[in-house]
Amino acid sequence: MLLSDLQTKDIINMRDGNNLGRIIDAKIDNTGKITCFVAEERKFIRKVTRGSGMSFGFDKIKKIGEDVILVDL
Repeated sequence: MLLSDLQTKDIINMRDGNNLGRIIDAKIDNTGKITCFVAEERKFIRKVTRGSGMSFGFDKIKKIGEDVILVDL
């Protein structure tokens, strides 16, 4: 699966069902491994605070489906 494939899926928090947005970036360490993903924030405030985002690691991803990524945050 490519990063561009993941960027088309909505991220849903399993704990409360909130749509957290979509993946907009990935952080990579010195060895070239992805350490975490950065998701956009789906809030009105996002327009005021450009560049803000929420990050989460692979350990938080519980399921990757055809349309959504389920995370436990």
